[in-house]
Amino acid sequence: MKAQHKDFPWWLVATLAIGAYLAWRVATDDIYTEVIAILAKGITVTIFVTCVAFAAASALGLLLALAVLSRFMILRQTARFYIEIMRGIPILVLLFYIAFVGAPALVIALNAILEPLGIEPLRTRDISLMWRAILALTLAYAAFIAEVFRAGLQSVDPGQIEAAEALGLSRWQRFRQIVFPQAIRTILPPLGNDFIALIKDSALVSVLGVADITQLGKIYAAGSFRFFETYNIVAYIYLILTLSLSLALRGLERKLRSKTESKAH
Repeated sequence: MKAQHKDFPWWLVATLAIGAYLAWRVATDDIYTEVIAILAKGITVTIFVTCVAFAAASALGLLLALAVLSRFMILRQTARFYIEIMRGIPILVLLFYIAFVGAPALVIALNAILEPLGIEPLRTRDISLMWRAILALTLAYAAFIAEVFRAGLQSVDPGQIEAAEALGLSRWQRFRQIVFPQAIRTILPPLGNDFIALIKDSALVSVLGVADITQLGKIYAAGSFRFFETYNIVAYIYLILTLSLSLALRGLERKLRSKTESKAH
């Protein structure tokens, strides 16, 4: 184990070397320059889809985790049912289902409410494919994030919860002041990993025609037949996004670990 801690990060050196080479090609090669200029338009879409879906999935995941830990059986069973079903469906299948089954069904349900009120009915095309994709990613990742929150909340020492209860704190006060501040140290690292995974899975929205990095790359490559250069840059952009976040996450883990160790001493 000690030998592993002393390993020089050659993998990082190799990755930076490849990144530097591709950066040089972008700066000196007109084809690469053209490709990255086109794909850059999709970076904003990719980041927007990822951030919105992750924020919504985190909120829903926390509610699901609290439901799983609830004292009410119906909440526990309903949340567990949702989590197991969503974790068992491939995200690509869920994307198609939400886009072409869920969205039309939602429009029908909303129109049943709006029409009696005299409000102009909605059409399925009023819900853009990007928002359908965001909804699908939210529903899928909420199930995984719920398990992260559940494990983190259950990692808190029950004795501290009992002590807070003895002091007369309400359930909300115990959660806000005692449980969640301690659980977040356990939750943050795997939550960060889910965020990185979501960045990569956001490429699946290209199957719906959403103009993210992957979709723009597919369109350019199909028209120019520059598949090698195009997908080099697509992989390069995703690598920059995920590797930078991964390194930041490792730094956060070390910081949290050092704080925990210093408090223990």
